[in-house]
Amino acid sequence: MESTYIETQQISFQDFKNQILEDYKLGRISREMSYLGRREVLTGKAKFGIFGDGKELPQLAMAKVFKDGDFRSGYYRDQTFALAIDAVSVESFFAQLYADTSIEREPASAGRQMNGHYATRSLNEDGSWKDLTKQKNISSDISPTAGQMPRLLGLALASKVYKTVKFEGSEKFSHNGNEVAFGTIGDASTAEGHFWETLNAACALQVPMIVSIWDDGYGISVPTQNQRAKADIAEMLSGFQRKEGENQGCEIIQVKAWDYPSLLDAYARAEHFARTESIPVVVHVVEVTQPQGHSTSGSHERYKSEDRLKWEGEFDGLLKFREWVLNYSIEIEGTEQQLAALEELEKIESEAKSFVKEGQKKAWENYQKTIQDLKQSVLPLIENLKAQNTEVAEELEKFNKVVSVAKKDIFHLGRKSLFLTRTNQTTERQNLQKKYEEIFAVEKDNYSSHLYSQSEWKATNVKEVAPIFSDASEIVDGRVVVRNNFDKIFAKYPETLIFGEDAGNIGDVNQGLEGLQEKYGDLRIADTGIREATILGQGIGMAMRGLRPIAEIQYLDYILYCLQGMSDDLATVQYRTRGGQKAPLIIRTRGHRLEGIWHSGSPMAGILNLSKGILVLVPRNLTIAAGFYNTMLQTDEPALIIECLNGYRLKEKQPDNLGEFTIPVGKIEVTKEGSDVTLVTYGSTWRLVMEAAAELEKIGISAEVIDIQSLIPLDLSHEISESLKKTNRLVIIDEDVEGGASAFILQQILEKQKAFRYLDSDPLTISAENHRPPYGSDGDYFSKPSVDDMVEKVYALFTEVNPTKFPKI
Repeated sequence: MESTYIETQQISFQDFKNQILEDYKLGRISREMSYLGRREVLTGKAKFGIFGDGKELPQLAMAKVFKDGDFRSGYYRDQTFALAIDAVSVESFFAQLYADTSIEREPASAGRQMNGHYATRSLNEDGSWKDLTKQKNISSDISPTAGQMPRLLGLALASKVYKTVKFEGSEKFSHNGNEVAFGTIGDASTAEGHFWETLNAACALQVPMIVSIWDDGYGISVPTQNQRAKADIAEMLSGFQRKEGENQGCEIIQVKAWDYPSLLDAYARAEHFARTESIPVVVHVVEVTQPQGHSTSGSHERYKSEDRLKWEGEFDGLLKFREWVLNYSIEIEGTEQQLAALEELEKIESEAKSFVKEGQKKAWENYQKTIQDLKQSVLPLIENLKAQNTEVAEELEKFNKVVSVAKKDIFHLGRKSLFLTRTNQTTERQNLQKKYEEIFAVEKDNYSSHLYSQSEWKATNVKEVAPIFSDASEIVDGRVVVRNNFDKIFAKYPETLIFGEDAGNIGDVNQGLEGLQEKYGDLRIADTGIREATILGQGIGMAMRGLRPIAEIQYLDYILYCLQGMSDDLATVQYRTRGGQKAPLIIRTRGHRLEGIWHSGSPMAGILNLSKGILVLVPRNLTIAAGFYNTMLQTDEPALIIECLNGYRLKEKQPDNLGEFTIPVGKIEVTKEGSDVTLVTYGSTWRLVMEAAAELEKIGISAEVIDIQSLIPLDLSHEISESLKKTNRLVIIDEDVEGGASAFILQQILEKQKAFRYLDSDPLTISAENHRPPYGSDGDYFSKPSVDDMVEKVYALFTEVNPTKFPKI
């Protein structure tokens, strides 16, 4: 077992003194960053600022027990901690405040996140994993309060998994599971459900996790007593306190934010519990101050009483630390030893202020140079145009009056100049057009890259391997196909594991994992509590540490519990770090046409709109679903795979090459050829569409049926437009509400594929009623597209074209 801070603190007085003064210096540097950062916002050089002033001492203490290989999942006030572990510098701190798009100068997010959102780079430039055991790791922060908590569970659980699971390359992610996951959260955010769900799961799973609660008494302006059942969160959590000899619960430690030696002791004990015994720990840091208030958007003087403000001035952590240093003395071998004199601390304070100012100045100059270089590359070309166009000259005059030029001002001037000279194709204009296209490509990459993977492991690079069938291929229930394919997956990929409600012991509610827990163990095929948000977060955190988790959400309707994490966290990981981190999680669920308001939903529009960045795969049967799992396990992208709930008992021919065949993403399949109309659908509705197409054939309408198979990405080869060249009529059939997934599919076909030019009739969408489907088979019939609906509505298209041949019904 790796040693902890408690076991390694036998040092000389001189080393002790040096550590104390180094901490004081770092704390002062961090405070000056907060002060100067606020001024930069209020003077208009940055848009918004939120800072970690007042939390310096507990974060210095936390950093002392944070080791290589450990992970943090925190919130936007941890600048002192980030400084202490070298995850941020003064220059990169201000580069983020200015939204500098340089990865080198702002490695956390390349200017994509507002300040205070920290991240280390887990990936090499080509998208491959770095050795995460040789660096201190911060999983990329997000702003939604408590949104960082579910991911924390997975980061911690990965250590428990790595104690047992080994695979080629696993040494880059863990040293025998000795890593601890650290979480941080503001006290008011503990009122969020994500906090409680995460802590509950951590206490049940017994994972090495330390959660620090920075308790400054307010949630913006709302005092703590209005946030929770009790003002003291440690008291509220007392029921979570573990009992001697029990393998449940957590340790709870309460400590004052201004008491430096007690903070060192608290975090040393917390680390010892977590690292040596795999016990979750809550460190409740009380009496935290916030000298500059919540953010640059307001003033805390508006809501804090004079007494509170006076107390905060007296109990500022750095002030109390200063007092402690000056008053500290110890007798060693008959000689009284002190830590520092007043002059020495004043010198540290002065040096800290100068150091921060110098770093800020350099960050601003670097940021401004980017803009000046852009300006100098464009302005001469526009100057060449002003003699040809008086309006261009006027725009230049306006531009030259702008006090603080941003990229958008330069681009606006360039685009406006091109628009104004659109009828005059001179050499000068062509030069400007060429330069505009060049710089736009750069900025497009700066602001819009990495929503999806750009590495060699992106999903669209996976080679298609067709399923192989022979005379010996068995006809089995669909659930057997997916179960046997999972068996092959778990044998082939030791880093793969699956977890969810009822996924383990009974092999999931539809028996798609039957018998696999007994074969592969309850660590890899695991049951969870009813806690969808942290099932998702569990998967995100584990995927960030090199495992290949499959998070099972029992029904598609319940994915709504996960949408916040899917949208704010998982979908944005690669984007918000500009390719610095990834979380190739597979979310497994089942849904579509069944019975009952909460077991038959198809909320595809919400998923599509909120989860850009996650692949959305909608197989029509379990064989295709199995192929998608085989595909996605070769990629570094997250995906949602929705199995057809009514397909588990339907018979399918089982491929001979289970575990090997792959279904390409973004590729449609024409499942019935036709010449008169193209019917586009997916998932469970496909079976009904095929029935409707057979009925239409009988009355002289030849329908081509297309299963799109994946919604994101959708038909990358534009094969649907090829079908429409032949049929000239389009019908999209979807069980989502009107304007749902059908609207997205229609936009992709008409706008992206430009297929409107092939249509001889208006495009038609056939969707569900705008309410949830009521219970029972009749409820499904009257609320979702039936075969009768499809036949009649497609027939009506042809009534309009040829009423003699197709008279009105």
